[in-house]
Amino acid sequence: MVQSVHKVGVAALAAGITVLATAVGAVTAAARSSDVALGPAASARLTASAGLAAEVRPGAIRLPGAARVAPPTTADCEQGQSIACYTPDQVRAAYQLPALYARGVTGKGVTIVIEDSYGSPTIASDLATFDRQFGYPAPPLFSVIMPIGKVAKFNAHNANMTGWAWETSMDVEYAHALAPEASILLAETPATGGGSTERQVMQTEEYMVNHRLGAVLSQSFSGTEAEFSREAQLQPLRAGILDAYSHHVTILAASGDAGASAAAANGRGYYTRREVNWQASDPLVTGVGGTELIESGGSYISVAWNDTYDVAVDENWSGTKEPIPHATGGGRSALFARPSYQNGVKSVTGASRGVPDIAMSAACNGAVAVYTSFQPGKVGWSEGCGTSEATPEFAGIVALADQVAGRWLGLINPTLYKLVAEHAPGLVNVTSGDNTVSFYGGAKRYTIAGYHARKGYSLVTGVGTINASLFVYELAGKKA
Repeated sequence: MVQSVHKVGVAALAAGITVLATAVGAVTAAARSSDVALGPAASARLTASAGLAAEVRPGAIRLPGAARVAPPTTADCEQGQSIACYTPDQVRAAYQLPALYARGVTGKGVTIVIEDSYGSPTIASDLATFDRQFGYPAPPLFSVIMPIGKVAKFNAHNANMTGWAWETSMDVEYAHALAPEASILLAETPATGGGSTERQVMQTEEYMVNHRLGAVLSQSFSGTEAEFSREAQLQPLRAGILDAYSHHVTILAASGDAGASAAAANGRGYYTRREVNWQASDPLVTGVGGTELIESGGSYISVAWNDTYDVAVDENWSGTKEPIPHATGGGRSALFARPSYQNGVKSVTGASRGVPDIAMSAACNGAVAVYTSFQPGKVGWSEGCGTSEATPEFAGIVALADQVAGRWLGLINPTLYKLVAEHAPGLVNVTSGDNTVSFYGGAKRYTIAGYHARKGYSLVTGVGTINASLFVYELAGKKA
């Protein structure tokens, strides 16, 4: 049983990190409709959003279909949907985690903080069901807080609330699955529409950092840099990030699920140019991208996540064979200059901050099993994907490294780039795939040219993915 679930009612910038003015190009006016292609079902005119009031959106992708009584096997998904799917045990195996658990490296003594709008009214019992299914221990402590205001009563018929509840479920279950003895703190934020505003998100982040509630903060939602018409809009929101840096809290953010493009500011349509997401682009945040796990004989390889042209995924999602931009976010920031820790990969990033920093499992062709019961008629197991999966998974990995280090690691990006320069064996190169995406805006098809995965660092999967049995010790600065 999950223990004691309860609900209760921003330092100088790091050296070498600067904000771009015009060197890379000014950020355009926030979310201009002329820069966004609306899909066939999005007929409403896109409205501009001010950066301080822009809403963040859940990034989890829930595959359609009826909920299952039991989690599907890979064979079930391959036969019924022509895609792969995995249990958390398979994800653990893919990253060589059982060897760590056997040595007592389980995240014990570390707290992972997860931030989501609304949350889920059934998350405690759903996590308990998830644990029983796979034989996992309950986290030592699972708590839910509302640090900046009460969350509205859950409405199972409200698509925004159910979308965030699904996000919450994936976040909590997969952070716990990879770090089974880490405590979990879920911070729910009140929302004014489809989700919390950037301001609410950062107020919550400040609260959690300044009250030292956890060592690693996982944020799977997204908001594009294009939501900010000028750099001055963004700076007031960075106080929590700066505080996290000074308090040695690791902040993780999903790089996004629309490849080299990004979802428009109000969630309807996609940008017809390259875009990256903030906070993943912030130099004091670790941007987490996505890979596709491919199983072969019980072992796994990783390629860049791009389901855009996977007909089976597209048909499962929309019922058509038209491309849908489901791919790992990545590219060059238009707001932040290259931080000093990326100087060794400047041939790839140029003058800009490059995104992402690292990547984990995120593909829809390789979706993971999630249990939910918040929505009547849809109680049971379904499959999900996206960098919302990758981010809490990597939060679990950081928690393991915090345990090994015996301290909070804080900003891990300098270490990641030091490790890639040293060709550390715990980093696994991802050399196949790209994040080019296509989509229709009305009758017109758009293609946004992305980047190719490559040995070392790329604007698709960052420094690559991991062999956790080695990487956790390398990140902690300890010998295995």
